[in-house]
Amino acid sequence: RVTEGAVSRALSPEMSGRLDLTQPRYDQTTYIGRAKHMFEVTDPRTIMAGDKELDAAKDLVVAYKEGKEPKGTTDEQVWAAKKLYDSAFHPQTGEKNFFLGRMSCQVPGNMLITGCMMTFYKSTPQLIFWNFVNQSFNAVVNYTNRNASSNISNEMLATAFASATTASVAVAAGLNRYIQKSPTLSKGIIGRFVPLLAVGAANCINIPLMRQVELKEGITVSTDDGQEIGKSKAAAVSAVAQVIPSRILMALPSMGLTPLVMAALEARGLIAAMPWINLPATLAVTGVSLVVSTPACCAIFPQRAAIGLGSLEPELREKVEKLVKPLPSQLYFNKGL
Repeated sequence: RVTEGAVSRALSPEMSGRLDLTQPRYDQTTYIGRAKHMFEVTDPRTIMAGDKELDAAKDLVVAYKEGKEPKGTTDEQVWAAKKLYDSAFHPQTGEKNFFLGRMSCQVPGNMLITGCMMTFYKSTPQLIFWNFVNQSFNAVVNYTNRNASSNISNEMLATAFASATTASVAVAAGLNRYIQKSPTLSKGIIGRFVPLLAVGAANCINIPLMRQVELKEGITVSTDDGQEIGKSKAAAVSAVAQVIPSRILMALPSMGLTPLVMAALEARGLIAAMPWINLPATLAVTGVSLVVSTPACCAIFPQRAAIGLGSLEPELREKVEKLVKPLPSQLYFNKGL
């Protein structure tokens, strides 16, 4: 008896000589392959593409999948369209993502916000304002790139946003007050690391709250050939546990390296001689760091994550045993970004 999976494999694009656009261009089982893919997805240059160009890219991707692409279309044209498609459309729903929530907006958006957080952190009003802006941006990104199999209400969004903003401001304000009371600390560079600690604390709160529906109801898991089995809370926990460290590590180079560079410039008297250079220099160092750290950290874990059959809920294991032959060792899910 020929199974559905066997038919799918028999008709796979690789065997027919066509590109497989259901998968990224690069091997996602290796870190290098995932990093190359994420460099394309987060390429800030794609943010300049207008709706007409993005829609044309989507049309070509869809047409190619159906074998209806224009005559003479080259593989490079298809991959270029796929790059634009991945940078602006949700991988599950195919819907165009909100501009600020797209992965291609991560570098320019975070460069501006992080640069300002690293520059304006000493006064309480500045600290509150930029942490508010940062958490607003994070909330948009988290919601836009959530797993599409879950639904989150406006009340849940508001709770996640308020909690993360409160946490980041509380950590930053508390550390600032402690540092100002210490003559030794206030004269050093330790104060410049306050935004990093605030962001780390906020991420630990913001992401689980933003994805609380997934944690409560589970996210869709499927077999290797795409057969959906059901929703798993265990998979949701695994997804969130992978996203949190990735986000914190993503901020580490820009918010960790920038204080060291700026302290060195300050020690050489450049900031005192040219005060206007403070913000541009901070933005430049932050931007360069984010260009590398954003795709590098997004690639730490596969976007199409796997969970062992033994880690699933008992009812899902029973369902797999009844529906899928031969029995797979693991199922797959979209972990989100």
